[in-house]
Amino acid sequence: MKLHCEVEVISRHLPALGLRNRGKGVRAVLSLCQQTSRSQPPARAFLLISTLKDKRGTRYELRENIEQFFTKFVDEGKATVRLKEPPVDICLSKANSSSLKGFLSAVRLAHRGCNVDTPVSTLTPVKTSEFENFKTKMVITSKKDYPLSKNFPYSLEHLQTSYCGLVRVDMRVLCLKNLRKLDLSHNHIKKLPATIGDLIHLQELNLNDNHLESFSVALCHSTLRKSLWSLDLSKNKIKALPVQFCQLQELKNLKLDDNELIQFPCKIGQLINLRFLSAARNKLPFLPSEFRNLSLEYLDLFGNTFEQPKVLPVIKLQAPLTLLESSARTILHNRIPYGCHIIPFHLCQDLNTAKICVCGKFCLNSFIQGTTTMNLHSVAHTVVLVDNLGGTEAPIISYFCSLGCYVNSSDMLK
Repeated sequence: MKLHCEVEVISRHLPALGLRNRGKGVRAVLSLCQQTSRSQPPARAFLLISTLKDKRGTRYELRENIEQFFTKFVDEGKATVRLKEPPVDICLSKANSSSLKGFLSAVRLAHRGCNVDTPVSTLTPVKTSEFENFKTKMVITSKKDYPLSKNFPYSLEHLQTSYCGLVRVDMRVLCLKNLRKLDLSHNHIKKLPATIGDLIHLQELNLNDNHLESFSVALCHSTLRKSLWSLDLSKNKIKALPVQFCQLQELKNLKLDDNELIQFPCKIGQLINLRFLSAARNKLPFLPSEFRNLSLEYLDLFGNTFEQPKVLPVIKLQAPLTLLESSARTILHNRIPYGCHIIPFHLCQDLNTAKICVCGKFCLNSFIQGTTTMNLHSVAHTVVLVDNLGGTEAPIISYFCSLGCYVNSSDMLK
């Protein structure tokens, strides 16, 4: 029985000697082996750790020799086996989670002196071909090269499958827990499975030139919130992104060119780490008010159907304020936590999409809406011209929570 993973063997004597471990694992093949001899008829079980530099490997006896298992992160392909003699911790990482669980179960049986049901290996050197499973990058750019009968190497960190005619995301890809970069560009994918959010290390996702019509809310709530920093959704059919999209707060690079966008998420200003934004050749009539909160290095909004600012404002003031409006303003102003487990779902949606007045206060249904012109250089260092006339200005929506705020800011409006 074998397991492919990264291994670091740490001696527990090091701290007492004032030494530190290197803190980095090496690619290895772990084998569960048995050895019999004439003088000792019962088979002795060993854990054999072989690396590319040491194919003969180092063996550790298992029977009644394991002090403790650490398996809190086994679903992430990580575990530690603490041995009694020698006093070392064998730290495993980047393993296939299901294979790791099965291997640890067999090691437990060997530790107890029980028979292992699965086939065990012999104490023989590992072949060089065994280490091919440690491939970290695979690039496929034609349909004929796409693997149909075998799985992708579990250790992949970068996978590109372009021009393969894919109409959906291959479920085998979603098992690659070490993926950091996934390129599915130039296919025919129409929908993203929520399970992409289970790729906890995913940093770059390229979906350029597909048939996507939306971006799932479930992905916005997934672990992508903490890992994803580059997202390419160019050349799709997306008309709008959900307001929850702005929970992907690690995003630094966002490409939305050549879609059918009619609006940005109203809370786009919450993307505090965003530095590169490209949304050329869409159908944006104006920018949301929170666009002012962005701090970009590069911005491209060329070829959108920006409208001229409206002369007359839209007035939706309520006097006196409704109980809903007053309560919503109080909750948002005082940052009172809320959720679907406390208040109805539709009220959560209202609070999530509340407008922000130019004075910084919140408003829900009682406001004045006006349109101003914004120079895009105020939010970005480098700006691609908005049109062929050399303009760098675009219309932006402004909200006012009261008549007083509107009057005091009337010089902003055109």
